[in-house]
Amino acid sequence: MLTVADIERTCEFYSRVLGFEVIEKDGRRALRFGEQKINLHKSGREFEPKAARPTPGSGDFCLISATPLDEVQRTLEAAGVRIELGPVERSGALGRMMSLYFRDPDGNLVEVSKYLP
Repeated sequence: MLTVADIERTCEFYSRVLGFEVIEKDGRRALRFGEQKINLHKSGREFEPKAARPTPGSGDFCLISATPLDEVQRTLEAAGVRIELGPVERSGALGRMMSLYFRDPDGNLVEVSKYLP
């Protein structure tokens, strides 16, 4: 779950930049990618249960990409997204990977990674 300042802006960013699908159910919005989803809560109007101190910009998460990282980098740059760090080698749950870091409109740190062979 991500707490955000503006759900529309967040949906636009993730759908345009990363190709996430925006889904809605029972008045709630979420971002779907593959078999995963991120529920969105508007700051000050969160649903229960929620984080102890939900705050826009406090997220820091990693997405594993099937797309080559150089292609992800070109896509981010074409969308006007500033890459904060990378590509850099990191150690993931399944081994070595290359990662790019950038921020979404709320300042959440997003890491997109591709495992190395």
